[in-house]
Amino acid sequence: MKNARLDSILAYLRDNPQSSSKAIFDALPDIGGYATVKRELAKAVAEGTIVVSGQRKAARYSVAPGSSLLQLVDMEAYFSKEIDERNICESYNFELLDTLATVSLFTLQETAKLDALQKTFADHLSRLTTTEYRKEMERLGVDLSWKSSQIEGNTYSLLETERLLLEKETAAGKSKDEAVMLLNHKEALDFILDHPDYLSELTVAKIENIHSILVEELAVDRNIRVRRVGITGTNYRPLDNEFQIREALERTCALVNGKESVFEKALLVLLLLSYIQPFADGNKRTARIVSNALLVANGYCPLSFRTVDSIDYKKAMLLFYEQNNVSAFKRIFVEQFEFAVETYF
Repeated sequence: MKNARLDSILAYLRDNPQSSSKAIFDALPDIGGYATVKRELAKAVAEGTIVVSGQRKAARYSVAPGSSLLQLVDMEAYFSKEIDERNICESYNFELLDTLATVSLFTLQETAKLDALQKTFADHLSRLTTTEYRKEMERLGVDLSWKSSQIEGNTYSLLETERLLLEKETAAGKSKDEAVMLLNHKEALDFILDHPDYLSELTVAKIENIHSILVEELAVDRNIRVRRVGITGTNYRPLDNEFQIREALERTCALVNGKESVFEKALLVLLLLSYIQPFADGNKRTARIVSNALLVANGYCPLSFRTVDSIDYKKAMLLFYEQNNVSAFKRIFVEQFEFAVETYF
């Protein structure tokens, strides 16, 4: 059963870590008496949702790291605040990967749903010839190339993208770079299909290789960036030290390779490559292709993201940047996996 009192306490502590029980009670007068607040805090501490430092009157409460990762967030309320009004983690969280290694990102219910969908996909796949499979991947690839590029500001329509990728017909009034971005997506997807086991193990070199395919003939530096980058719409600042960036990527690879759940592997790649921002540009595109390559390598259904709203995608990613919270993006992942299984193959 949903606990509205605990949700209110967690929301308060997310913005006001290291608060006393009295401060929480004063800030949330509608959730009950002081004794009620104390009981909720004690229960949450016992369950590991909230952590406490100090004793008696010196006790201070904060949201447990693993809990803040998965806690549901009111996106409308969160983004109703201007950038400078949001209380965020402005720099790279060096403890995040350790926390992610200790938690399960999907609930038992979410895992059961995803497993059932994957079983359906595997059943459909068993009935396809190699030619039919490749044809369906081509169809999914058009959708993915279009949506992945649209999220980054590309103005090609889905129909124009199909004509470009299948008939090599460029759209009138569009820039060359827009066409190249889309064609590079196709090259990257073709590479994955030609080398289906490529990401059976994730490495930094393989991530760099896929990034190189995606930025071919674009004015984008390859390899790990050596200069600072900013992200539009947030005060979060990624790492700016080349050696720290590479170390973060290496630790990400170790984390992903160590996870048993393929769904967690794919979700972590989508989130962490975007969070680390290892390249000067093309980070989210690389994350989407690498994540799909990982799904393909394990015999799982890839995602096209065709029905995701670009603004919702960006907001979900901003929430992860600023709060290290996966809830909104995880919902997108589950919805898009379901869409892909029901639409393709």
